Amino acid sequence: MAEAEHVRKSRRSSGALTLREVAKLAGVAPITASRALNTPNLVSPEVLKRVQDAVERTGYVPNRIAGGLASSRSRLIAAVVPSTVVSVFMGTIESLNASLFDAGYQLMLGQSSYSAQREEMLLEAIIGRRPDGIFITGLMPPGRGRTRLVSSGIPVVESWDLTPTPIDMLVGFSHAAIGQDAAKYLLNKGYGRLAIVRAEDERANRRMTAFREEIHGRGGGEIFEVNVGAERSLKRGREALIEILQIVPNVDAVFCSSDLLALGVLTEARARRMAIPEEIAVMGFGDIPFVSDMVPSLTTVRINGEQIGAVAAQFLIDRAENRTIANPIVNVGYSIIVRESA
Repeated sequence: MAEAEHVRKSRRSSGALTLREVAKLAGVAPITASRALNTPNLVSPEVLKRVQDAVERTGYVPNRIAGGLASSRSRLIAAVVPSTVVSVFMGTIESLNASLFDAGYQLMLGQSSYSAQREEMLLEAIIGRRPDGIFITGLMPPGRGRTRLVSSGIPVVESWDLTPTPIDMLVGFSHAAIGQDAAKYLLNKGYGRLAIVRAEDERANRRMTAFREEIHGRGGGEIFEVNVGAERSLKRGREALIEILQIVPNVDAVFCSSDLLALGVLTEARARRMAIPEEIAVMGFGDIPFVSDMVPSLTTVRINGEQIGAVAAQFLIDRAENRTIANPIVNVGYSIIVRESA
């Protein structure tokens, strides 16, 4: 105990606790202590216990960056997602994290808040730390960020979108196809006075553009649209329906770019005692937890986010461990989940 206290005191003047000091406390050579921490099967149970006891007594944390530099492997995967709060991306994040953890990798998460500038800043910081792989939500457009990712040589998985020309690997689905199928579904159900509520992001724009084009292609009329900007909330959904009803009082269906906005539309419709779906139908996107238990339950588009996370994790692990990936583009598809609101 006295020796461990001496090690802690010496650290106050000399900086972080070193492996050499842990080895001294355990009574082994530094290389033996390193072996016990990194490849414990190569040391005897007695030596392993002595090193583990020394680590426990001193609170020593191995320098993974130094170890990564020595082996050219960090066992760290970085991910950038737009949001983590009541988010459609949570299933992907949880699946990605679980799959990586089971394989001995750690996930570092950055949140861009749907800002291209913030995403670029995050990626610049991430590339400088040289992780074994990078997971991105969406597609990287041409520009400095994409150029830096390509130049870095770090394995990259783009996700939640589809293109024949990804940076490296891709796990996603077609937003245009979702917009088309959502329009077909509502038209086939007999709805004809349609409105759109959408947040401002490129993927939502493509869904809604395809939705509008499908309606017009089938002879439908004008579609009133409310752009709520960056705020994706129940409150903005309620405000959007108020705006819609002022212009199109007989609207009979609303397609929303997220489930939270759709729940806001539903809330306002119920507050006005509108019959759902007889007077107005509502359709969302994401199938986030609890929308199936709402009254009325929400019709929405479900994305298998868990599959995206699992496939992306395996792609990054395979590339980090120099295994060949035969098919680097995976389309996970989507489903329209029919419930009471439409």
